[in-house]
Amino acid sequence: MTEKRWIYKPIPPTDKIKQVAEAINVSTEIATLLAQRGINTFDEAKAFFRPDLSNLHDPFLMKDMDVAVERLTKAIASGEKIMIYGDYDVDGTTSVATFYGFLKNHVYQNASDCPLEFYIPDRYAEGYGVSQAGVEKAANEGFGLIISLDCGIKSKEKITWAKEHGVDFIVCDHHRPDDNDLPPAVAILDPKRADCPYPYKELTGCGVGFKLLQAYCKTHGISETLLLPYLDLVVTSIACDIVPITGENRIMAYYGLQQLNSNPRTGLKALMQSASLAGKMDITKVVFGLGPRINAAGRIKHAYDAVNLLLTDDEEEATNFANIIAKHNTDRKGFDTDITAEALAIIEDNAGLKSAKSTVLFKNDWHKGVIGIVASRCIEKYHRPTIILTESHGHAAGSARSVPGFDVYDAIEECAEHLIQFGGHTFAAGLTLEISEIENFRRKFEEVVNRKILPEQLSPMIDIDLKLPLIEISDKFHRIMCQMSPFGPQNMTPVFVSENVYLHGQPIKMKEKHLKINVFQEGSPAYTCVGFGMVEDYFNHLHEGKPFSICYTIEINEWQGRKSFQLMLKDIKV
Repeated sequence: MTEKRWIYKPIPPTDKIKQVAEAINVSTEIATLLAQRGINTFDEAKAFFRPDLSNLHDPFLMKDMDVAVERLTKAIASGEKIMIYGDYDVDGTTSVATFYGFLKNHVYQNASDCPLEFYIPDRYAEGYGVSQAGVEKAANEGFGLIISLDCGIKSKEKITWAKEHGVDFIVCDHHRPDDNDLPPAVAILDPKRADCPYPYKELTGCGVGFKLLQAYCKTHGISETLLLPYLDLVVTSIACDIVPITGENRIMAYYGLQQLNSNPRTGLKALMQSASLAGKMDITKVVFGLGPRINAAGRIKHAYDAVNLLLTDDEEEATNFANIIAKHNTDRKGFDTDITAEALAIIEDNAGLKSAKSTVLFKNDWHKGVIGIVASRCIEKYHRPTIILTESHGHAAGSARSVPGFDVYDAIEECAEHLIQFGGHTFAAGLTLEISEIENFRRKFEEVVNRKILPEQLSPMIDIDLKLPLIEISDKFHRIMCQMSPFGPQNMTPVFVSENVYLHGQPIKMKEKHLKINVFQEGSPAYTCVGFGMVEDYFNHLHEGKPFSICYTIEINEWQGRKSFQLMLKDIKV
């Protein structure tokens, strides 16, 4: 068992907590949670608890937005053929479904001769980003404009080719650009551009596309309320791309979840039914219920299945697509399990790999569609930056994943001399290199990680909001805490620690793996706790009369019409 580090978030000054508690009439514990999230005044609390669409930023604050709207307007007015081009992951497919769906339904009014077409590259034949096949298709078939969503910022060569062949580009991306080497697009919408003054930098690709549609609506007097039904797609991108649930993302996620729970589009409804997602949808259910299925289309076959599912209004067609995608997801799980086992065995059998500060593995027959998942699985056991590579078109192509606090993009950038191309974010990236360069890259990457990573980043950690006496858990406390949702990065579900708790009765094994205990503190009632996969580590170490500490989140358990608090264990310290 790898011991987890319990990292307590800083407790704000007492006067600040008191100020929040008095301003909105909440307990000290709730006020502490809010102050930790930067909520210090009544107005900030109001904006946090009651997200308002009117607080979305003016889209024209984004660099090149005016140019993008002007070019899009010209294309629509002149009947130019427009290609909506997106990546094959959740962010890319939701981007395409949002942009294509809105233009087709509300700008072209579903005209039979609508000059719109969407394009998703084949993960295996074309790879990530703007592909040569895609731009050649556009040039050969008379498209005048390509709008790339969730990709394009690093596609200088392909966009240059398109420009030379009479095809313009509007890039809508959110990946980190090389500000000294931007592609020659008509407009580049990316809030992470160094010269972009847009106030919020953490939009998804779908979010950037949504802002372009918002700007188009403002310019042409189209009611922005027509955009609201597309927020179920935007929240799906926000949840699955693991971006901060702050600022505009929080507002769009809040209303997107409302849409998902009250009137989801036909395709998402079919997908929810296929995934047996019962009850209220939240960010976690989107990430683990919808995300893997949408991704599976592009991982196993082609992401067109996902886009068609998200666009259809026909229930029977949606059910068929959802069933196809469910089959893809089952296949994906098989590849994922087998390759993960193989990768872990390689590390286990090699003393050098086992003791390294990073993991770089290559096997030419690993399925390209699941290597990112495999990298994440390896990190679960060996907590360090990990890159999994496979062969693709004669090159090594891979996915990188990182650990909290370590910028894997920067580390890869230091190894650029060994790479053909790379791109991504702080905690996840993609890269391509010559197979002959793998060992050189592995050595350089290990050297960079070894030099830059902090010792504590190499062991798993749990971020803890505060210590909580069990007696403080109440209906009111839980109700207010739930109003802090949607939860996600930078507004995670609050995690608590209760010290000196005692067993009430004996520990119980559930399905031989999962732990169920009842605990209490002096003066408190007993609470049921559930710890998934915790039997092996803790079952024989908990004894009545011996105090221990628990780290947990609070949920409501409903059984036979009765509701009770249930503490979901993250760790135990005996």
